[in-house]
Amino acid sequence: MLIHPMWADYPEVASELTATLQLIQQEIKPQNTKVADALVEMINAGGKLLRPAYCLLFSQFAKNRDADKMIALAAAVEALHNATLVHDDIIDKSKVRRGLPTISAQFGEDVAVYAGDYLFVVCFKLIAKYASDLRSVQQDAGSMEKLLNGELEQMATRYNYDMDIDHYLSQVSGKTGQLFALSSFIGTYESGQSLRFAKKVEKIGLNIGIAFQLLDDILDYTADADTLGKPVHEDMKQGVYSAPLILAMSQNRAAFLPYLQKQHAMTADDLQAVMELVAQYQGVEQARAMAAVYTQQALNGLAGLPEAPVKHTLIRLTEQLLRRRS
Repeated sequence: MLIHPMWADYPEVASELTATLQLIQQEIKPQNTKVADALVEMINAGGKLLRPAYCLLFSQFAKNRDADKMIALAAAVEALHNATLVHDDIIDKSKVRRGLPTISAQFGEDVAVYAGDYLFVVCFKLIAKYASDLRSVQQDAGSMEKLLNGELEQMATRYNYDMDIDHYLSQVSGKTGQLFALSSFIGTYESGQSLRFAKKVEKIGLNIGIAFQLLDDILDYTADADTLGKPVHEDMKQGVYSAPLILAMSQNRAAFLPYLQKQHAMTADDLQAVMELVAQYQGVEQARAMAAVYTQQALNGLAGLPEAPVKHTLIRLTEQLLRRRS
């Protein structure tokens, strides 16, 4: 079972990430074997495993951590993440994820809904079995609520030409930030560290997640489909407006409206025209500047943590992740 090649540079977490994937695979046992095979294939399709990695790494601040327990909780986080991806693909009618056909494209939306639900079950079974007390269960439920509110807010603002950056950041905090925050909190708290310390780490995870999503949205304007493993500009066509477009539109909204108001009828030429307007009004550059702020907040938070070998690993990983250009 192979994990993303980036983890070759992080041997302190690589073997536990492999064990995390193996555990998820063991837990996937629906009666529909085709769906089970598709879920396993999706989970092993080259995702970066960032959320379980942060869970595992933050747990290494503890002196006497239970590695098996932390691997199980990292698996719960990754199962939760993949469940949200399955459901995202249904809503967005996406055909490709990580270079493979989505569950909904292979089996239809009805089966995909149940497949995503099954991964939620995997998540909560692992949390229920390994969490030391109800706080982690409550944290998981609270994060799920914020995540779903972020998704619902995104749905409610599709094709909203008045979308502003504050609404975008609210969506991102729920949709992506919460999973990074949850991973960081659980890794810290469930390894036996104090609630106060875990809450401090949770804030760092939130900033990492927001910066990560900003960069992901930037790549939709700067990378090609092969690099992303999914179609580019898909969010724009679906009426989901992200930071580069929102920030560029704030400079001259009227210039964008003739193209965006076509909604699903936008042509390739319309998309190209919007891309040129985003470049003209420096939407990508503004989004990069915003990502840099959240990146620096995350790095400042990490720098303020107690001295330990894992602290420097976390700083190196976060710098690599949040300063990438592809």
